[in-house]
Amino acid sequence: MAWGCVLCLALAGGALVALLLRWLRAEGDLTLLWAEWRGRKPEDELRGKVIWVTGASSGIGEELVCQLSKIGALLAISARREDELERVKKKCLEISNLSEKDILVLRLDLTDRSSHEAATNSVLKHFGKIDVLVNNGGRSQRSLFVDTNLDVYSAIMELNYLGTISLTKYVLNHMIERKRGKIITVSSVMGLMGAPLASGYCASKHALQGFFNSLRTELTDYPEINITVICPGPVQSQIIQNVFTENLAKPLEKSGDQSHKMPTDRCVRLTLVSMANDLKEAWVSDQPYLAICYLWQYAPTWAWWLMNKLAKKRIQNFKSGVDADVSYSRKKK
Repeated sequence: MAWGCVLCLALAGGALVALLLRWLRAEGDLTLLWAEWRGRKPEDELRGKVIWVTGASSGIGEELVCQLSKIGALLAISARREDELERVKKKCLEISNLSEKDILVLRLDLTDRSSHEAATNSVLKHFGKIDVLVNNGGRSQRSLFVDTNLDVYSAIMELNYLGTISLTKYVLNHMIERKRGKIITVSSVMGLMGAPLASGYCASKHALQGFFNSLRTELTDYPEINITVICPGPVQSQIIQNVFTENLAKPLEKSGDQSHKMPTDRCVRLTLVSMANDLKEAWVSDQPYLAICYLWQYAPTWAWWLMNKLAKKRIQNFKSGVDADVSYSRKKK
């Protein structure tokens, strides 16, 4: 009997150690990793679905479209730069079995809310339905609040928040008529916490978190309409090159090396897993950012203390012209 207890304790201890080691190497929260291991596969769930992706001309949006094309999803791709969308479409046709009519290029400016109803109707006219809306369009920020003009904050909220919920409103009306659909919104770990150099960006992502968490509660009569919020950490994409700075007309002078961040294809794969498994919220991030998400959720006082420690170095990095997060990345350059 005693040996049986010892064996059980040893097995339990081994399992906890294995779980801890897996978590230290994690690229997403535990629910997401379980869904990737044992859940539904994107290849089974998303093939043949009509999926509209905003911000599809670069970065996460472009990679999303490419992976979805390989799966066999029917795609509407939107951004402001139509020439870049055509480039992405050509790329998708080369790597998939889709035909010309399976990918609709639809120029869209999220800040032009008066155009969103017509854009939605264009997708519906082409495909007859919208199964999934992926709200990916948006811009980040790199500037200190004391140096930043208030019109930058207005522009961030107009694009990241109001533009996103405006488009969602028109697509949701269609999904309510059909009583089914998925709305996927790419937020950020910055939507869970606060960080220096991104106060406006954090505010816009906090607004999205609050909106979609509230919207989910308003759709209880439509159990087949699913709301998923994706919270990526730092990712190798063009988001840094296109950030807002202290002035609307000023581009970022130095973006710094981005190689220490999560590869875009891995971020997108985990996003598709979240989409296929109807996760309500998914944290897609390397350590140490993932650990900070847990701290912010369960021990906010410790999180504030830690963020204050990291903040000084983050600001110093930025002013030195290197990537703000590089000094505490676990990855070697």
